[in-house]
Amino acid sequence: MVDWDQRFARSGYLFGTEPAAFLRAQAGGLAPGSRVLCVADGEGRNSSYLAGLGHRVTAFDASGVALDKARALAVERGVSVDFVQSGIEDWDWSRTHDAVVGAFIQFAPPELRDRLFGWMAQAVAPGGLLLLHGYAPRQVEYGTGGPPRAVNMYTEDLLRAAYDGWEILRLEDYDAEIDEGPGHSGLSALVDLVARKPG
Repeated sequence: MVDWDQRFARSGYLFGTEPAAFLRAQAGGLAPGSRVLCVADGEGRNSSYLAGLGHRVTAFDASGVALDKARALAVERGVSVDFVQSGIEDWDWSRTHDAVVGAFIQFAPPELRDRLFGWMAQAVAPGGLLLLHGYAPRQVEYGTGGPPRAVNMYTEDLLRAAYDGWEILRLEDYDAEIDEGPGHSGLSALVDLVARKPG
C-alpha cells in the first residue's frame, strides 16, 4: 500500500505544477463555467489549471500533505478550488458535476478500479463529460511513472466496456514524452478517454 503522505512530503511538487498535457489539450471541450470534479487530484496541478479557466472546481485527495501543497498552488495562481480530504471509497459520488476528471489515478487494483469507474460515471451529470487519462500496460516496461503492475493500467477495450453506451469523443492509446515532475518523466505509454454521458 502506498503511503501517499510520505510520497508527497518531498520538497517541490512530485508531478510538477503544470496540468497533464492531456487536460490542457481537452479542456476546450468543457462548457464555460462548468462544475468539475477532479478525482484523487494530489497536489492540485489539474484542479488549479481548470479553476484558472473559470470553471467551478472541486478536488479531493486522501493525502493531507498533498492538499496542503494544492492549496498553496491555488493561492499562488490566484484561483479558488474547493479542496476536500477524502479517499475514493468515502467520497459522496451522488453529487453530480458537468465533468469528472481522472488523471493518472491508477493506484486502484482491478476490483476497486471497476467500482471507481462506476462511481465516476454516477458523478457525471446527464450530458456531461468524463475525462480519463492514464497509462497502458506497456508502461511497466518503460518505468517512467505509475505503479509497477500492468493489471492496474488501462486498455482501449477496458474503457470502452466500462463506458458502454456513452458517446466516445476520444479514445486513444499512444506513446509520448512527458515531463510532469519527477513522478512522471520520459517516454510514456498513455491512454486517453473523453466520453459524454447519455442524456
